[in-house]
Amino acid sequence: MQTIIEFQHVQKRYGDKVALDDFNLLIEKGEFVTIVGSSGCGKTTALKLVNSLLVPDAGKILIKGEDIREKDQTQLRRKIGYAIQGSVLFPHMTVEQNISYVPNLLNRKNRQKTREAVDKWMKIVGLEAEMKERYPAQLSGGQQQRVGIARALAASPEILLMDEPFGAVDEITRAQLQTELQRIYRQTGITVLFVTHDISEALKLGTKVLVMDRGEIQQYAPPQEILSHPATEFVRKLSEQQRRICRLPEERLRDCEYSTAACAHASLEGGNRDDTQ
Repeated sequence: MQTIIEFQHVQKRYGDKVALDDFNLLIEKGEFVTIVGSSGCGKTTALKLVNSLLVPDAGKILIKGEDIREKDQTQLRRKIGYAIQGSVLFPHMTVEQNISYVPNLLNRKNRQKTREAVDKWMKIVGLEAEMKERYPAQLSGGQQQRVGIARALAASPEILLMDEPFGAVDEITRAQLQTELQRIYRQTGITVLFVTHDISEALKLGTKVLVMDRGEIQQYAPPQEILSHPATEFVRKLSEQQRRICRLPEERLRDCEYSTAACAHASLEGGNRDDTQ
């Protein structure tokens, strides 16, 4: 498979605190990578380095083999979807105006192309067309988050960055949004980097799970492998509760429900992916 994102010997500090130390990672195109770990372990730092919201103190980040420091930073960010906790929508704009914000910048005067993009992504994220004229204050938390995801995807980026996007909604809505996101991923085949503090969410959504602690990678593997073969004591303790929830003997942990994302990814690689980009 093609490598779409590569971290090469990346280091990032905040004063005396080391957030990432000699961080090396290859992410293949089409992976859904969930990033989980202890508080302050560097999860969000790694995410923000991809779209240059942060700049490394040492090392390189490559996208499709090109150093992002050599790219126009504004154009780089417009081609990478970004969704964070809470929708952070523009309160004075309608749903349609929020979703069309980046496509308008890219399409210039081609309003028809922008309208088509808005219609397409509203449908994909499960928003009714009648919501176009509503303002964020008129939406539920789940609806606002869907608009935020649609806005992040509206320019049809190859990469979607998500920083604990479902952390501000209730558990029922969160489960619904997780299901919606899995469906969107299957439909589009987009590469996703998803930061979470919840190991169960990481195992449920990811085709690969990146476990971090103190700025270092503890394990990077499919969810079944995280459960059945934890690489370090930190990973073992982090996944222990989920191993118990599976209620399966050690030799059958690969059959746990948390392997479904990776299994779906494998089937997509086999040619079943519906490309709607």
